[in-house]
Amino acid sequence: MSGIEAFSPKGMLHEGWSAQVDDYAIVCGWALQGKTFLVGDVAGGLYAFEGESGKLIWQTKDIHKGGLLAMSIHPDGNTFATAGQDGHVCIWESKEGKSTKNLELGKGWVEHIKWSPDGNFLAVVFTKYVYVFDEKGREHWRSEEHPSTVSAIAWSNSNELATACYGQVTFFDVVSNKINQKLEWRGSLVSMVLSPDGDIVACGSQDNSVHFWRRSTDQDSEMTGYPGKPSHLAFDQTGTVLATGGSDRVTVWSFQGDGPEGTVPGELMLHTEPISCLAFSHSGMLLASGARDGSVFSWFLQKDGQGDPVGGAFAGDLVSQIAWHPDDTALAAINANGGITVWEFKVRTKTAAPQGFG
Repeated sequence: MSGIEAFSPKGMLHEGWSAQVDDYAIVCGWALQGKTFLVGDVAGGLYAFEGESGKLIWQTKDIHKGGLLAMSIHPDGNTFATAGQDGHVCIWESKEGKSTKNLELGKGWVEHIKWSPDGNFLAVVFTKYVYVFDEKGREHWRSEEHPSTVSAIAWSNSNELATACYGQVTFFDVVSNKINQKLEWRGSLVSMVLSPDGDIVACGSQDNSVHFWRRSTDQDSEMTGYPGKPSHLAFDQTGTVLATGGSDRVTVWSFQGDGPEGTVPGELMLHTEPISCLAFSHSGMLLASGARDGSVFSWFLQKDGQGDPVGGAFAGDLVSQIAWHPDDTALAAINANGGITVWEFKVRTKTAAPQGFG
């Protein structure tokens, strides 16, 4: 695997800490300004680790009967929400792991939850409906019934919520209770991401393609040729490039000018099995990718979508999620065997010493 050995990080990834949870680690994220790293496993276990040392702070078990499916951390990092197969959404306090609210939606899975950028609202998908709750857990808004199960949600701003299902993406204003825009497409949309300004919508489709719209110009395009479903999509913080999975390589499209139509995408090729997660750093053009072979790579990208590897390591098993530290000085990965690995990400410059995380 390109000279990357187990637990032997290369390049800008340096040894940090590792830990283990009881089952398949499915969700993770940084809370409390990066001081705490949260992990959830499929059996319903929740764990909080010290961000710098990896010391276990608190844990709780069996939080969702049947299994944990989703987690979203509030923008201020002080609280977070979880959802699972029991049809419940729980809101937690990050510091000590105390449950502050339990929302019961009914019989069915809750797979998608997301806090709004300002943290005032929590969007929750339940079958063909999307609910929006306020910070205190009170229902604020409910969508109309979608034609099929909602497969993805994303906030374009603190008031506008996008939903994806078979054949369409709909933008709702959850404050004024109106539909701002509806984008139609003949196909099953399995993933969705918005550019940071909310103008570009990119969706992975069941037919192994990526479809995108520019809302401001009504541009409507499709990128085809993927070996598998592009279930993992990520925009950089400027909305210049879109990284996509769908195979064992990361395909990167540039949205400079009128792109990506008529352009050749960048292809990042070091993984040996399909991509399982993607995450851009909070600043700059750093991309992290994880794959089913357990490999994790970091890449420095150009605005045209081309890129070079700047770090690589092995996470031990299928990488289920990766997460950059809030100040981008560490990268965390969780895997299907319950493993957690956190690497320090150090950049050397001519004028500065290597920077660690703390």
